[in-house]
Amino acid sequence: MTSRLLGVSLGRAVLALGLCGAAGGTLVAGLAMPIVGGAGLAARKAASTLTDLPAPLREEPLPEVTRLLDRNGRQIAQFYYQNRKSVPLSAVAPVMRQAIVAIEDARFYQHGGLDIRGTLRAFITNTRAGGIRQGGSSISQQLVKNIMLNQAESPDERAQALVRSFRRKFDELRYALALERKYTKDQILERYLNIAYFGAGAFGVQAAAKRFFGVDAADLTLTQAATLAGAVRTPYDTDPSLGEEHRDRLRARRDLVLGRMADLGMIGEDVARAAAAEPLGLHLRPEPGGCAGSAYPFFCVYVEREVLTNPAFGHTRADRERRLQRGGLTIWTTIDPVAQRAAERAIAARVKPRDNQVASETMIEPGTGRIRAMAVSKRYGRNPHNRDLGPATTYNLAADSAHGGGLGLQAGSTFKVFTLATALKEGMRFGDGFLIPGAYVPSYGYRDCSGKAVNDPRTVIRNAGGEGRGGPYSLEMGTWQSVNIFYMRLEREVGLCDVVRTAKSLGIKRADGTPLREVPTFTLGANEMDPTTVAAAYATFAARGRYCRPLAITAIVERDGTRTEIPPACQTALEPEVADAVSHVLTGVFTKGTMRGQSIGRPAAGKTGTNNGYTSAWFAGYTPSLAAAVSVGDIRGSYRYPLTGVTIGGRYYGAVQGASLPGPIWVDSMRAALRGTPAYDFVPPNMARFGGGFTPGLKEALEKRREKEKKKRKAERERDDHEGDGTTAGHAQAAGGGRAATTAGSPQSPVAMGIGGTAPSVPVIRPPAAGARAPGRPLASGAHTVARGSSPRAPVRTGSAGVPARTGRADRASLARPRAAAPPASAPAAGRARGGLAHKAAAHNDTARHSKTRRTPTGHSKTGKTLIGRGKARKTPAGRAKARRAAAARRETARHSTARQRAAQHRAGRTPHRHAAASRRGRHG
Repeated sequence: MTSRLLGVSLGRAVLALGLCGAAGGTLVAGLAMPIVGGAGLAARKAASTLTDLPAPLREEPLPEVTRLLDRNGRQIAQFYYQNRKSVPLSAVAPVMRQAIVAIEDARFYQHGGLDIRGTLRAFITNTRAGGIRQGGSSISQQLVKNIMLNQAESPDERAQALVRSFRRKFDELRYALALERKYTKDQILERYLNIAYFGAGAFGVQAAAKRFFGVDAADLTLTQAATLAGAVRTPYDTDPSLGEEHRDRLRARRDLVLGRMADLGMIGEDVARAAAAEPLGLHLRPEPGGCAGSAYPFFCVYVEREVLTNPAFGHTRADRERRLQRGGLTIWTTIDPVAQRAAERAIAARVKPRDNQVASETMIEPGTGRIRAMAVSKRYGRNPHNRDLGPATTYNLAADSAHGGGLGLQAGSTFKVFTLATALKEGMRFGDGFLIPGAYVPSYGYRDCSGKAVNDPRTVIRNAGGEGRGGPYSLEMGTWQSVNIFYMRLEREVGLCDVVRTAKSLGIKRADGTPLREVPTFTLGANEMDPTTVAAAYATFAARGRYCRPLAITAIVERDGTRTEIPPACQTALEPEVADAVSHVLTGVFTKGTMRGQSIGRPAAGKTGTNNGYTSAWFAGYTPSLAAAVSVGDIRGSYRYPLTGVTIGGRYYGAVQGASLPGPIWVDSMRAALRGTPAYDFVPPNMARFGGGFTPGLKEALEKRREKEKKKRKAERERDDHEGDGTTAGHAQAAGGGRAATTAGSPQSPVAMGIGGTAPSVPVIRPPAAGARAPGRPLASGAHTVARGSSPRAPVRTGSAGVPARTGRADRASLARPRAAAPPASAPAAGRARGGLAHKAAAHNDTARHSKTRRTPTGHSKTGKTLIGRGKARKTPAGRAKARRAAAARRETARHSTARQRAAQHRAGRTPHRHAAASRRGRHG
């Protein structure tokens, strides 16, 4: 009975629509065409069609924005097919709900999906106005149309969903009635507000509120809500981002909405007039999608490629791309803004975007593999007129080709660490080594991992300029000076395949994805690499042998709030003791090797990489808490355009080496990235296992070299004495020019001074000499270090008493001198006073430039000379003259200070300093 009554009423409704449609010649007439043969038959057919409803449309999840967050939760990029963020109806301002209902379906809460009265009223109003002023379809019908459009995959399917036909309109009506049975009115309105397109690339009310006004949907005002409601009907004609004409149309639609709300009693007439008098108040905020709009575009590309190539995100690439652009995921990444900023600034200070040479750097956290920074000297994007060369690039040059990178650069001597680790693993000690020639031909002894001989008798290996000569070299010295021939010989001794296996266990693979080239020059970095892969390999040593795959994503949150954590993928690649031994050797690169004089103020280890022919330059290094690798090469092709005779960042380089450009970038970036973090030392090596060793002829060669240096220094002193007067050793040291070995506990001991004699920015936390330590645990001291000014080939080792157990020749002399002639108790204070006055006099030496001869504190009369500035400044006549003037000023000040001191001593009945020293010399003689 109920269905019969519903059929009759629906039949009458269709009849009414047909009559009105016949008068107007509209689509409604099409609905009534079947009734021409008889109103009763048409009514019965219409009733059965509208009562036997289909199942509701299958609703796919709406495409939503996928957001990328940094480690702190700040958004760094977004991907979307449609810029949409679905929100519940409670998160939409009530005035927005009223506005959309007023203009689209005023009787939305009264009808059951088909508003007969509303449709007739809209038809009549639109016919009189000559255009669309009111919507004829209910909100439920519009929701059906949008669902069909959203399900369309191809352009043809989308066109079919929008075609104007009687059949499509009738299907919409039937599905709308089915939706009314399935959902409540509020649920239908919520779905409509989230699916509707508002223009300017904004889908859904939340995205539209952000795009148009920069506010959330919950905070929309009356004027803003009316503007958005007016944009839904013709979003392309009222798109405010397309110009003033479109904005004028949008304003007219807004005023229409305000008037309709007043007619329905939702707002007062005066309120509607006041709102209509206001400007649109648009604050169009761009919503760029993809990596081009990211603050960290190269890292963004890495994450995007990680998603698109990882089967965990979908079975096929199409599935993974659909999930990235439509899934509404929230992806937590590993990027650290502090480290990223440090890398970007260090690179920008030395390499400019318009340079053909490009620098790249990646920072990785040891023990987890988390990528903390990824920077490139060029901007991300396309160059003007789509040129290949320019300030921008679309290649992620800090990563391999699988993550958007190029073919990579030859890694150079950074690969020597894999041979070093293999040698230590196979039983070599720090002091083991051999005699090498000045040139080397790999004519025998090299086999790849398949057992095939890969000797190359036509290749002659030489040491790179400034990186070692022929002669005896130990494992340490060969590493510190990066001696190519030594490492070619060492690779032959331990086995090429063993070295390759060590490298592979540390994640080494070519940047282009092809198999590693197992050739004799493998240890010299013949394979093309990317900074991310190299940094991850070096991080293994910092993590005491634990290799972790580079990790860019830490967690994924689905649109329903489900969170999936991504743990690090790590494995043990080396024994912890072997990794500690490698770190011990590589710390010497900063204190005794190719990076001597460049320090980050805390314990660090690393290796330069300079290729034969200077095709590329590298530096890779690490601390216990962070690892990084820097590469520099020509983007036009490293072999065709070597790094010789080039100007990079406004500075000319005769030849770019690992220590001349990549090294300083690494130092500056690491220093800034680690600022404010605790400084940890490396675990000391097991000296019972790795200490000692023997290299034939090394002792004799070192003695010969020391004698040569001794003669050279003596000649320099004689030349300096001939050019000008000098001061005593004690006074020179007080002025800052002396060298002395001190005990480990003194303020200027090797431990206190830090690496290479540079004071650390934070106290160094050292692990114990034996046993493993948990990361970040403060432990006792005991590491080997080097005193400022000591011989680079004679490391200072502190004994149990805190006194250096072995020192260089100069240090032994400085230790002996105080015992031979110790000043009286008051002399140190006087010496400090003289030193302080000397510094003041040096700052005002213009008043003493006329002084050519002064009497020193010991009573000797000589011409002016200074021990400060010994080096480059004194090699020129102007430098020597300046030094003499500064020395003269200091002697003048010291003479007055000495005179006052002697007078005071005379009054106190003490022996003057020089007489006391003479009496002690006689006593010991």
